[in-house]
Amino acid sequence: MIDTKLLEILACPACRGDVEYNTKDEKIVCTECGRRYPVKDGIPVMLVDEAEVPEAGASKE
Repeated sequence: MIDTKLLEILACPACRGDVEYNTKDEKIVCTECGRRYPVKDGIPVMLVDEAEVPEAGASKE
């Protein structure tokens, strides 16, 4: 689980968009570009190189 205060200050390092926590997949998801950042041992890994990039035409959720 990610602290809500932490989520409020996090931003996507690729586009500076807002992010949300996907509890099912345990990923931080950018609401703008759709990149999905892993959470390892409760720590968000907010590195562009570690992000999953959405496929063209894919849903951001």
